Amino acid sequence: QGKFTLLRDTRTDGSFLVHHFLSFYLRAGCKVCFVALLQSFSHYNIVAQKLGVSLTAAKERGQLVFLEGLKSCTDLLFGEEEQPGQPSPLQFLSGSTSDLRALFDFVRVSLTPADGDSWKGPVLLVDDLSVLLSLGAAPVAVLDFIHYCRVSVCCQLKGNVVVLVHSNEDSEDEENELVVNSLCHHSDLILWAEGLATGFCKDVHGQIKIIKRLSLRQAAEQDLVQIYQYKIQDRNVTFFAPGLSAAVL
Repeated sequence: QGKFTLLRDTRTDGSFLVHHFLSFYLRAGCKVCFVALLQSFSHYNIVAQKLGVSLTAAKERGQLVFLEGLKSCTDLLFGEEEQPGQPSPLQFLSGSTSDLRALFDFVRVSLTPADGDSWKGPVLLVDDLSVLLSLGAAPVAVLDFIHYCRVSVCCQLKGNVVVLVHSNEDSEDEENELVVNSLCHHSDLILWAEGLATGFCKDVHGQIKIIKRLSLRQAAEQDLVQIYQYKIQDRNVTFFAPGLSAAVL
């Protein structure tokens, strides 16, 4: 509880990690606020069903609060309010404000426990943060948003925050790299999915670097780093030590 986990991908698609955490926390009985900026609800629901979880049922019982970013963007840009009288969580798109306060308020209200709630703990899941920069949000606004979410969810509500960001060390997108590097310094755990440097392989889809930020808690400690390779299958992901894939053995 109270942890900030950063999902980072480079030269590959790390969305399989988002699907894992979404199904994991729902099965664990946690209250989940899912800020989905990359795909539609139906996409996430289809994948979740393969993992044995129904997002529709989770929404109906109040366990899952789902923000469909694609729909919110079109509603805001074409003048259709999702709910009359309530500001859109993506209010910054209209140009009336430059900060992400409306999005933070949406998260805070969604995860604040109500009377009679029996959920184990609140979880904020964001897929993916880089989209906010593409939509015109300033890096400082994005970092402020994550900072306030960490204070509210991790510190005050004793919940967890899981965020996916795309990164490319050779990229000329300085704003995105600034956000990624800043988040790395504040993360309790980093799961970094990378494409293979040697290119495509049908038996090994990439490698994942697990970085436990021990130095965040104690200044003298070294971060613990573990590296595995993985293969994505239809309903799960297989992990193995580098060089020990089925193709090699």
